Amino acid sequence: MHYDTAFTPLPAKAGRWYTHLYVQVLTAIAAGVALGHFYPASGEAMKPLGDAFIKAVKMVIAPVIFLTITTGISSMRDLGAVGRVAAKAFAYFFFFSTLALILGMIVADVVQPGAGFNIDPHTLDAGKVAEFAKKAHETTVTGFLLGVIPDTFLSAIVDGNILQVLFVAILFGIALSLVGARGEPVLDLLDGVSIAFFRLVAIVMKAAPIGAFGAMAFTIGKYGVASLSHLAALVATFYLTSALFVIVILGVVAKLAGFSIFRLIGYLKAELLLVLGTSSSESALPALIEKMEAAGCPKTIVGLVVPTGYSFNLDGTNIYMTLAALFIAQACNVHLTLGQQALLLVIAMLSSKGAAGVTGAGFITLAATLAIVPTVPVAGMALILGVDRFMSECRSLTNFIGNAVACVVVSRWEGSLNHAHLDAALAGRAVAVEHLSRDTVGAE
Repeated sequence: MHYDTAFTPLPAKAGRWYTHLYVQVLTAIAAGVALGHFYPASGEAMKPLGDAFIKAVKMVIAPVIFLTITTGISSMRDLGAVGRVAAKAFAYFFFFSTLALILGMIVADVVQPGAGFNIDPHTLDAGKVAEFAKKAHETTVTGFLLGVIPDTFLSAIVDGNILQVLFVAILFGIALSLVGARGEPVLDLLDGVSIAFFRLVAIVMKAAPIGAFGAMAFTIGKYGVASLSHLAALVATFYLTSALFVIVILGVVAKLAGFSIFRLIGYLKAELLLVLGTSSSESALPALIEKMEAAGCPKTIVGLVVPTGYSFNLDGTNIYMTLAALFIAQACNVHLTLGQQALLLVIAMLSSKGAAGVTGAGFITLAATLAIVPTVPVAGMALILGVDRFMSECRSLTNFIGNAVACVVVSRWEGSLNHAHLDAALAGRAVAVEHLSRDTVGAE
């Protein structure tokens, strides 16, 4: 039995340069920056365009994840492989998330971006970060675990909670697989629905340049490029550290897995520009699922690794947490011993997992971490509130690339990566993936 995939990953023939999505998004970002800089009020007024696009994308995320995971798992004959893939994915997430935290801490100790500020914590306006601190306080490990289970089967998809969608999709996929031949009509139906949803994603993505324009115009209009100058050392350090993580660490991982990190970035350039323009990696989640399948990663692995990685494999967010925490300590002249930094690292590891799936996770998890480490004043977060939006873009980009790499690596560990499709996709050649046998999904 065969099914049609719901996307065309690369055009059959190259069109005019201005028809490419990445060119349109890049142009829209430049126009947004110009409008926000020269006409700040008009730039701020463009916010609804960005919000509307992100809402439109979020509208299809839950169904896409549910359909991808359910059809992928139910197509597998060996359910033990599902657990094996999940175990390998979480091992990868834990190792590299921890490595990102350590890297942020090392760079902060070496560069000392907060040194010389000499800020008195008592003079800071703690009210500005009170809302984030409140959300952080409300996020507990028990609450997080219970929150994974939705109130009803349908409420997970209706509410759009990624972790809840993962939970019900995995359970339903396993159940459908256990049904056997009687479940084939349901599987055929879900395959057909997935085609329609991915076509819907393609329609929504046509509005990506408008969304990127609105989001970027608002960011520059509200905060202004000049606001970066006051905290330029922190922003520059964070961007350079993230680039170091992607190019060196993930670059080595990619090399060992048999592909180039630069070619992968080039393959995902349209999605990365979209993430940059909207400051949200969720805006490109459906497209990432499509492209990783087109690059030779099995549907089952993509369905498990990508959505789960969006909650647990946040490399950019982890770099930001330790770097920002030490910046605040340095700016407030708080000296942290090696033991205190080790404690901060452990707490950051736990809080980054506990707030998985929480909106604004970067700032909230930082608040949660500092709330437990009394040595560093939570009020110090007011120092970085003004430039957090600019760092959010880098966090999202790093998270996005990290999850793409994870998807390829886990596929290779499973011996399920189609190297011919990967090489063709990264080289910019069209890949014929219209008809994949369910029996060969996951086979190399």
